[in-house]
Amino acid sequence: MDRRLLLVPVAVMVLAGWSLSAQSTVTVFEGGRVIVGDGKVIDSASVVVTGDRITQVGPASSITAPASATRVSLAGKTMMPAIVDTHVHTSTTAPELENDLRQRARFGVGAALSMGLDGTEAPFAQRARTTPGLARLFLAGRGITAPEKGRTDVPYWITTPEEGRKAVQENAAKKVDIIKIWVDDRDGTFPKLTPPLYTAVIDEAHRNTLRVSAHIFSLEDAKGLLKAGVDSFAHGIRDRDMDDEAAALLKARPNFVLIPNMPDRGVVQDYSWLKGRIEDAALQKIQAGATDRPQVAATWAIQGRNLKRMSEAGVKIAVGTDGNTPWAPHVEMADMVAAGMTPSQVITAATRNGAEFLRIANTGTIANGMIADLIVLDANPLDDITNTRKINAVYLRGEPVKR
Repeated sequence: MDRRLLLVPVAVMVLAGWSLSAQSTVTVFEGGRVIVGDGKVIDSASVVVTGDRITQVGPASSITAPASATRVSLAGKTMMPAIVDTHVHTSTTAPELENDLRQRARFGVGAALSMGLDGTEAPFAQRARTTPGLARLFLAGRGITAPEKGRTDVPYWITTPEEGRKAVQENAAKKVDIIKIWVDDRDGTFPKLTPPLYTAVIDEAHRNTLRVSAHIFSLEDAKGLLKAGVDSFAHGIRDRDMDDEAAALLKARPNFVLIPNMPDRGVVQDYSWLKGRIEDAALQKIQAGATDRPQVAATWAIQGRNLKRMSEAGVKIAVGTDGNTPWAPHVEMADMVAAGMTPSQVITAATRNGAEFLRIANTGTIANGMIADLIVLDANPLDDITNTRKINAVYLRGEPVKR
């Protein structure tokens, strides 16, 4: 018998590895709108979840499920895939890291990529296990940069191509999911990786079947990195509007992924939606900082224009937040819409595109055979992207997340 396949009660073939108890649990979510995650929408839909897998999706009239199935009404609600945050920074001790991932799950994040500050064994140990109620963790290990004052603890400091190759090899030995580099002089306050250095890193990463995501700031660095074969930008171009040369370089790289990590918008924003979800003192601090700052707003506007141009050119875009703030994806998605993307494009970026970037073959869309990482919303985010904040329930691997 082929142990890769098992027959489940709803007469569909799914991947093996479930426990017997998981196989016997069937839940039908019925009568709501389903945002698939690839741009498609199914109205008056039903979704059947068997164990940790989605086993049927479609118009409610087309779905057949066992009479014994648990039924959950989605009337007036919208279901979308859980969010994939492709740029986070987490705690580095086991208890704090677990709490980080638990909080992310509460806000609908099903998977997160820790980008280059993984200097202890705790993140690697957490990545190796799947914990109920926690977002899944992916790692870039120790990132690679030029010597930066105050950053002696985690990233590799390199000054020669040989050091860059060695850093990649050490990360590869730990089976990281991606290589992170920083190419940013922080307004002239630090040295940054030169083209010979980052070219060696990118080449060695590709030799080890790893991709490279680069923290960037400037247009010129972006173009140099694209010529060197970089696979992703973590942050967009922020110093000036992209030119035709950059557009041509991006067009020649159909598998390139932009993770814009939109900066602070620099305008007054209302964070009252976080009331009751985070500590009052933390909310007060966040709200106090959301003031008008013209210089910050100008930088945001540049990056927003560049994001819109890249989106219109067909560049694949994912969602990343560059921090340890579990609710940040909901702000990032609103910022991306404010920059000119549609809510549908942003939801695809936050779900399917993120999963593809992390090479998670079994999540990111609501489709047969996919892991049941799901968010139920009380309002439609296609009407208003901030409706992703109106979370009714979260399910990871078919199980409800305690909120």
